[in-house]
Amino acid sequence: MPDEPALAPDQALDLLKEGNRRFLEDTSYEPIMDRMRRLEIAAAQRPFAAYLSCSDSRVPPELLFERGLGELFIIRNAGNTLCATALGSLEFAVAHLQVPLIVVMGHEACGALNAAVSLARGQASFSGNIAKVLQSLLPAVLETDPWADNIVDSAALSNVRRVVHELREEASPALLEPQQSGMLKVVGAFYHLDSGKVDFLEPDK
Repeated sequence: MPDEPALAPDQALDLLKEGNRRFLEDTSYEPIMDRMRRLEIAAAQRPFAAYLSCSDSRVPPELLFERGLGELFIIRNAGNTLCATALGSLEFAVAHLQVPLIVVMGHEACGALNAAVSLARGQASFSGNIAKVLQSLLPAVLETDPWADNIVDSAALSNVRRVVHELREEASPALLEPQQSGMLKVVGAFYHLDSGKVDFLEPDK
């Protein structure tokens, strides 16, 4: 969208919501990926949203929101954790690409959260870099109660809220200042694997 005016945060969010509505209707999806579009974005990118999402192969943001080339700036890792790489990437998207919206999205039946639950319960152990990833998810598991029913989905929601809170309240000035001026919004979301629906979380929920 290089030739269009910059979107306001709520306009960007509305585009995502409308895209997911189309996805739920099972309509044919044909994003513009022809040569002209490739040439257009080869000169410069101008995504309208940055996305921190899980690496799970069932959760591809471009498809869930029916977006095309150059529209979403996506950071994916196991459990959508706010590691240094993810945080730096989000800061780049805001400071240099002027995205007006950051979405943090978890999902049902997250394998990373399931492994973190097993770790918290003492039912499994992990070595190396996997353990490092799970350690960052343990606070969400522990605040949810690791012995509760449906703990994996509850912990996934808790993890989204924790990351959103950090981005809204504890991040660097590169992210806090545009939020304070109304140029940037940070929202949480949760994807339902069976239905395909994305719920956007209310700010105080």
